[in-house]
Amino acid sequence: MGLKVTDTIKQDLEYQISTFSDLPFRLTLGGIAEFYSVSLTPVRQVIEELIEEKTIVRKPNGRLERVNITGVALKPSDIREFKKPLKESSLLDEEVANDIIQLCLENHSTYLREEATAKKYATGRTIIRQVFSRLAGAGLLEHVPRCGWKVRHFREKDMFDYLEVREILEVKALELARPYLVEADLINLLEGNTGNQTTSLAEIDNNLHDYWVNRCDNLYIQEFFKRNNAFFAAIFDYAALGEAVKTEMACEHREILENLLAKDWEQAEKSLIKHIRDQKQNVLRLVKLKNQN
Repeated sequence: MGLKVTDTIKQDLEYQISTFSDLPFRLTLGGIAEFYSVSLTPVRQVIEELIEEKTIVRKPNGRLERVNITGVALKPSDIREFKKPLKESSLLDEEVANDIIQLCLENHSTYLREEATAKKYATGRTIIRQVFSRLAGAGLLEHVPRCGWKVRHFREKDMFDYLEVREILEVKALELARPYLVEADLINLLEGNTGNQTTSLAEIDNNLHDYWVNRCDNLYIQEFFKRNNAFFAAIFDYAALGEAVKTEMACEHREILENLLAKDWEQAEKSLIKHIRDQKQNVLRLVKLKNQN
C-alpha cells in the first residue's frame, strides 16, 4: 500500500528541514502547498504533527520556524521516488479539472468516455477514472452507467441563487465563529494570500472561508456549504486564474483577515460581502469572453 499524501509531504519536509540550510520553499502553509502542488488541507495536518514532534515551532506571531534536530534523514533517492508521483498526479488533476470546467461553462452535452479521455492526456484509463471520480465528488461530473460521464451544466441563475444564500449564511457563520477565531490561524491565512497592484505574481489561500464555517458551531450552515460549495468553488477558482483577478482576490482576502485581526467585525463583514459579490462578476466576465470566442 502506497504512502498517503500527508505521509509523503511529512517525510520530505523532515528530510529538507534536517538536511539543507536553505529551503527550496517559504516555510509557510502557502509556500509548502505550492512546492508540493497540493491544497492547504494536508499541509495543515503535517504542520501540526511536526509542531507536536518539535521538528518545527510556531512563534508567538504565528510564523513557523524549524528546530535544529538530529536523527536519521531519508535518502535523496527515496525522496525523488515518492515525490514525483505526487506532483504528476496533482498536475493531471488540475489540467483535467480546468478542461472540465470549460465544458461546464459551455454546457457540453456529449458524454465523456474514459478510454478516449485517457488517450487525450496520455495516461491510463484507471487513472482517468480516479480523476473523474474526484471531479464527480466536486459536482462537476456525474457517472451514468453504460453511457459515460456527464458534465454538469452551468446556469447563471443557479450561481445567483447560490451566492445570495451563501452571502447570508457565510456572514452569519463569521459572526458565530468570532469566539473561536485564533490569531495565529488568521496570521497563517494572511501569509497565504499575497499580491498587490505593483507585482505580477499573486498567491491565494481560499481556506479562510472554510475556517470560519467550520468554527461557527451551526450544523445547518455547515451542511449547506458541504452540499453546495464544491461545484461553485471550482468555477470561482477557474475564473480567478488570471493574474489580475488573482491579485484582486488575494487583496480582498487580506482585507477581510486584517479586519478580523484588528477585531473590526463590522468592516470584516463588509469586506466579506464585497468579496462574495465580486465572484459573480468574475464568472460573468469569463462567460462573456468565452461567448465572444
